[in-house]
Amino acid sequence: MTKKYEIILKYIKDISVEIPNAETYVLSREYITKYTLGINITTNPLKNEMIEIITKINYKDTSKNKKKSYFELSFATVIKLKDKNLNKEDLEKVILCEVQNDIYPELEKSFLRIIKDSGFPDLKLEKKINFEELYQQKLN
Repeated sequence: MTKKYEIILKYIKDISVEIPNAETYVLSREYITKYTLGINITTNPLKNEMIEIITKINYKDTSKNKKKSYFELSFATVIKLKDKNLNKEDLEKVILCEVQNDIYPELEKSFLRIIKDSGFPDLKLEKKINFEELYQQKLN
Protein backbone atom coordinates (compact mmCIF):
# COMPACT_ATOMS: atom_id res chain seq x y z
CA MET A 1 0.00 0.00 0.00
CA THR A 2 1.45 3.38 -0.97
CA LYS A 3 1.42 6.17 1.56
CA LYS A 4 -1.01 9.02 1.03
CA TYR A 5 1.45 11.50 2.47
CA GLU A 6 5.12 12.35 2.73
CA ILE A 7 6.77 13.58 5.93
CA ILE A 8 8.51 16.85 5.06
CA LEU A 9 9.97 17.56 8.49
CA LYS A 10 9.61 16.71 12.17
CA TYR A 11 10.97 18.35 15.27
CA ILE A 12 10.45 18.89 18.99
CA LYS A 13 8.36 22.05 19.20
CA ASP A 14 8.15 22.42 22.98
CA ILE A 15 9.33 20.64 26.13
CA SER A 16 8.15 21.15 29.68
CA VAL A 17 9.54 19.50 32.80
CA GLU A 18 8.12 20.75 36.07
CA ILE A 19 9.73 19.63 39.32
CA PRO A 20 8.82 22.30 41.90
CA ASN A 21 11.42 21.37 44.54
CA ALA A 22 13.70 18.64 45.93
CA GLU A 23 10.98 17.07 48.08
CA THR A 24 8.73 16.76 45.03
CA TYR A 25 11.60 15.24 43.05
CA VAL A 26 12.18 12.55 45.72
CA LEU A 27 8.46 11.70 45.86
CA SER A 28 8.17 11.74 42.06
CA ARG A 29 11.08 9.29 41.71
CA GLU A 30 9.23 6.92 44.02
CA TYR A 31 5.88 7.15 42.22
CA ILE A 32 6.88 7.84 38.60
CA THR A 33 5.84 4.38 37.41
CA LYS A 34 2.29 5.17 38.57
CA TYR A 35 2.07 8.32 36.43
CA THR A 36 -0.37 8.37 33.51
CA LEU A 37 0.47 9.03 29.86
CA GLY A 38 -1.82 11.38 27.93
CA ILE A 39 -1.87 12.32 24.27
CA ASN A 40 -3.44 15.10 22.23
CA ILE A 41 -3.19 15.63 18.48
CA THR A 42 -3.95 18.93 16.75
CA THR A 43 -3.44 20.15 13.20
CA ASN A 44 -2.72 23.36 11.39
CA PRO A 45 -3.32 23.51 7.62
CA LEU A 46 -0.45 25.00 5.63
CA LYS A 47 -0.09 26.02 1.98
CA ASN A 48 0.60 23.60 -0.90
CA GLU A 49 -1.37 20.61 0.48
CA MET A 50 0.74 20.53 3.64
CA ILE A 51 -0.43 20.03 7.21
CA GLU A 52 1.39 20.63 10.47
CA ILE A 53 0.47 17.96 13.03
CA ILE A 54 1.28 18.61 16.69
CA THR A 55 1.40 15.47 18.81
CA LYS A 56 1.53 16.45 22.48
CA ILE A 57 2.23 13.80 25.09
CA ASN A 58 2.29 14.33 28.82
CA TYR A 59 3.15 12.19 31.79
CA LYS A 60 1.58 13.16 35.07
CA ASP A 61 0.47 12.02 38.49
CA THR A 62 -3.34 11.91 38.48
CA SER A 63 -3.60 11.10 42.19
CA LYS A 64 -4.52 13.65 44.87
CA ASN A 65 -0.84 13.83 45.85
CA LYS A 66 0.15 17.51 46.22
CA LYS A 67 3.87 16.93 45.49
CA LYS A 68 4.14 15.88 41.86
CA SER A 69 6.17 16.46 38.77
CA TYR A 70 4.90 17.01 35.23
CA PHE A 71 6.44 16.18 31.85
CA GLU A 72 5.21 17.30 28.43
CA LEU A 73 6.57 17.19 24.90
CA SER A 74 5.04 18.71 21.76
CA PHE A 75 6.30 17.05 18.58
CA ALA A 76 5.61 18.76 15.26
CA THR A 77 5.36 16.86 12.00
CA VAL A 78 4.75 18.54 8.65
CA ILE A 79 3.30 16.31 5.95
CA LYS A 80 2.51 16.89 2.31
CA LEU A 81 -0.52 15.08 0.98
CA LYS A 82 0.12 13.04 -2.15
CA ASP A 83 -3.60 12.61 -2.84
CA LYS A 84 -5.37 15.97 -3.04
CA ASN A 85 -8.79 14.30 -3.12
CA LEU A 86 -8.79 12.53 0.24
CA ASN A 87 -12.17 12.53 1.90
CA LYS A 88 -12.49 13.77 5.50
CA GLU A 89 -12.46 10.26 7.01
CA ASP A 90 -9.35 9.17 5.09
CA LEU A 91 -7.57 12.40 6.04
CA GLU A 92 -8.44 11.90 9.72
CA LYS A 93 -7.09 8.36 9.56
CA VAL A 94 -3.84 9.58 7.98
CA ILE A 95 -3.38 12.22 10.71
CA LEU A 96 -4.56 10.20 13.72
CA CYS A 97 -3.19 6.75 12.80
CA GLU A 98 -0.71 6.52 9.97
CA VAL A 99 1.44 9.57 10.75
CA GLN A 100 1.33 8.75 14.48
CA ASN A 101 2.49 5.19 13.85
CA ASP A 102 5.38 6.59 11.77
CA ILE A 103 6.56 9.18 14.29
CA TYR A 104 5.73 7.57 17.64
CA PRO A 105 8.91 5.50 18.11
CA GLU A 106 11.05 8.64 17.73
CA LEU A 107 8.68 10.75 19.86
CA GLU A 108 8.64 8.14 22.66
CA LYS A 109 12.44 7.80 22.59
CA SER A 110 12.87 11.59 22.88
CA PHE A 111 10.28 11.83 25.66
CA LEU A 112 11.83 9.05 27.74
CA ARG A 113 15.26 10.61 27.23
CA ILE A 114 13.99 13.95 28.57
CA ILE A 115 12.60 12.24 31.68
CA LYS A 116 15.88 10.38 32.20
CA ASP A 117 17.94 13.55 31.65
CA SER A 118 15.75 15.22 34.30
CA GLY A 119 17.28 12.83 36.84
CA PHE A 120 14.75 10.01 36.85
CA PRO A 121 15.61 6.33 36.42
CA ASP A 122 15.22 4.63 33.06
CA LEU A 123 11.52 4.43 32.39
CA LYS A 124 9.75 2.06 30.03
CA LEU A 125 6.20 2.75 28.91
CA GLU A 126 4.65 -0.68 29.37
CA LYS A 127 1.59 -0.08 27.25
CA LYS A 128 2.22 1.05 23.70
CA ILE A 129 -0.31 3.45 22.22
CA ASN A 130 -2.57 1.75 19.69
CA PHE A 131 -3.53 4.63 17.40
CA GLU A 132 -5.84 2.45 15.31
CA GLU A 133 -7.80 1.51 18.43
CA LEU A 134 -8.00 5.14 19.60
CA TYR A 135 -9.24 6.17 16.16
CA GLN A 136 -11.96 3.50 16.20
CA GLN A 137 -13.04 4.65 19.69
CA LYS A 138 -13.28 8.22 18.39
CA LEU A 139 -15.58 7.04 15.59
CA ASN A 140 -17.92 5.19 17.96
